[in-house]
Amino acid sequence: MDVMGSVSERRPLATPDQLATYLGVPKSTIYQWSSRGGGVPLFRVGRHLRARWSDVDAWLEMQETAKEAA
Repeated sequence: MDVMGSVSERRPLATPDQLATYLGVPKSTIYQWSSRGGGVPLFRVGRHLRARWSDVDAWLEMQETAKEAA
């Protein structure tokens, strides 16, 4: 597979609005998680916060595992 092929198969990065909608939480919660170091791992693209959907899926799996262990 060439580089261009792999780039075209990537999912777009998630915005805070998309994360809030997907997770069913207020957007302010997404920002709180980001500033406190919890929640879905976010990173900056220029001035904007973004997340990889694969990180969102992994974070949700960790939440399920933690809940089952409790």
